[in-house]
Amino acid sequence: MATIQKRLSTQKDGQGYSQILFRVSIDRNIKIRLKTGVFVPEKRWDAAKGRMSYGKAIGVERAEMVEKETRLNDIEAKVLKLCEIFPKDTLSKEWMEYVLPLCKDIKADQLSVLLVNELIDKAQNPEKYIKRPFFDCMIDFRDNAKKKINGKREGDKSDVWKRNFDVLVRALQRYEMFVRACDPRRKDFRLDIDTIDSETIEDIESFLRNEYALAEKYPEIYKKIPISTDKRRSPKPQQRGRNAIATLFHKFKAFFNWLNETGVTVNNPFVGFEGTTTEKYGTPYYITLEERNQIADFDLSAHPQLSIQRDIFIFQCCIGCRVSDLFRLTASNVINGNIEYIPRKTKEERQDVVRVPLNSRAMALMNKYKNVDAKGRLFPFITPQRYNDDIKEIFRLCGITRLVTVLDSVTGEEVQRPINEVASSHMARRCFVGNLYKKVQDPNLIASMSGHVQGSRAFNRYREIDDELKKEIVSLIE
Repeated sequence: MATIQKRLSTQKDGQGYSQILFRVSIDRNIKIRLKTGVFVPEKRWDAAKGRMSYGKAIGVERAEMVEKETRLNDIEAKVLKLCEIFPKDTLSKEWMEYVLPLCKDIKADQLSVLLVNELIDKAQNPEKYIKRPFFDCMIDFRDNAKKKINGKREGDKSDVWKRNFDVLVRALQRYEMFVRACDPRRKDFRLDIDTIDSETIEDIESFLRNEYALAEKYPEIYKKIPISTDKRRSPKPQQRGRNAIATLFHKFKAFFNWLNETGVTVNNPFVGFEGTTTEKYGTPYYITLEERNQIADFDLSAHPQLSIQRDIFIFQCCIGCRVSDLFRLTASNVINGNIEYIPRKTKEERQDVVRVPLNSRAMALMNKYKNVDAKGRLFPFITPQRYNDDIKEIFRLCGITRLVTVLDSVTGEEVQRPINEVASSHMARRCFVGNLYKKVQDPNLIASMSGHVQGSRAFNRYREIDDELKKEIVSLIE
């Protein structure tokens, strides 16, 4: 165990004070002499006992001596602690003189090898410890973080994912401005990766849920940070439901997981957070084959544009792809009577080719529009939004208006809506998966044609076993 002997230097400073010196004995062969930086008058030093002597000091002089003794005791405790936790070959006069100033704001009993090494690293590599602004970290995550594939981060994030992440970034920037605007005590509020906690996350959740109402009260926020980057319009915040908030929080949570994995911070405000982090979905609904055929055979000659979009929708019902993949299909995707493509949504995770045989209806539709599209695509597509709007109108004109039970996106409650009002391009995908599953209860076979990952939770939502199939099963136990 190291010991320390204290003595007073023979040299004096301008005030006539002398510095207290340490002679540190680590073992029989290792001795270190250290300057403490603590100066006292010779009359206040007891050389025989090696300690300070107050004598008759009073008032300011006594307070000065008490302060110097406190500093001396702190330095002594730190030197002994360093001698205790570090190997002897680490300890030297130069090393001690370098480390002690780094530990000036830390108590001796808090010192550890890990902490001291971190203090040394900070002193030698200060650029590593410059605190980056919250939103700079978010942009770094957006541009450089990899997707997790089989437990490892590899594969770049898609452009669509990055655009959706920017929605979260802008929402959090508006949240900062909202806090500064409404709370006089936090006019300088800034989100901080090291101090944000679950209480702040709950406050952000409340802001996201009520932003549509807050926008009326704080319009100046939306002049600086709009909802969308689309300069052609300035949309107002829409009321968000559980699923919309959960989707944003998935990305927010992934951001902090990445910060933890890369060692940027050990803070994670989502630990213990019990708010909205999971989506809620209702029972899937889709059109039957009879309804699909009713739409396919309906006379839309009075509506030539809708007739084209109807044919595209029916073709999509026959191959079950996402609309983002549908709009990219060209003649080169048709191979030996099959449609072949790599789903855009999952191509960064896996390069599996989806192969769907073309039935006679799909083949006839494809041939009908051969060489019609100026861009060489299978069909003369319009925008996805116009396509969805036309699908709703097509359903109405064809008399497909039965009620279906859906979850209200805002309230999360079940409501009944005419199917034509909730129809979209995704209905074609549901039609493909749902009707196939009624015929062949083999999820892996169907997933190989729909582009779902095996065991996908999304695919499970498509696999509704309809009432007719339930009746057939129950009849088996009559």
